[in-house]
Amino acid sequence: MPDAILTVEHLTMNFASPVGSLTVLDDINFTVERRESVAIVGASGSGKSTLLALLAGLETPSGGRCVLAGHDLGSLDEDGRARVRRDHVGFVFQQFHLLPAFTALENVMLPLELGGAPDARSRAAATLAGVGLAERLHHYPRQLSGGEQQRVALARAYCMQPDLLLADEPTGNLDERTASKVIDLMFRLNHDAGTTLVLVTHDERLAQRCGRHIRLHGGRIQRD
Repeated sequence: MPDAILTVEHLTMNFASPVGSLTVLDDINFTVERRESVAIVGASGSGKSTLLALLAGLETPSGGRCVLAGHDLGSLDEDGRARVRRDHVGFVFQQFHLLPAFTALENVMLPLELGGAPDARSRAAATLAGVGLAERLHHYPRQLSGGEQQRVALARAYCMQPDLLLADEPTGNLDERTASKVIDLMFRLNHDAGTTLVLVTHDERLAQRCGRHIRLHGGRIQRD
């Protein structure tokens, strides 16, 4: 499919356990087109976070394949998968994963600098201003609220203008009011940047904002 950013074919993931092989994902198939917003939902243990890790090439599957932005992740070595992530993918996590010794500005500058951007400081500052944190550039994560930290994480994800944003429970550590603001911001950024959004969530408000739901049950797609 020419507009596909993600193509997943017969994806399977097994893990060794004391009682034998444990199948976490079983024959997963779907395609995500550019600019789509997709929520991956299901009960705990249904394989959602494992699937997200496979989509990003952070894990390698036991079977099947995932094609991201035209790259078959299974055909690449670890360095090759890292380059695909650098060039095409942004991440937002439940735990924020900000570097505590770096200011908000430095946290957002980091991927830009690693990518060789000559204007990393100005781009990072502009992106933070876009998420309402122009007055917090030089604050450290410990000096920011949970909602502010998640906005820094969003700025860090979007500053590289990724084709695909992967989010794992992005509102899981936020109170209801703050979560609602972060959801609004995420979808505004998604719309403005034309980024494809794939997220794992238990938050029904967040899932309902997505144009499509993929529901997992027992490691298989129950509904798409």
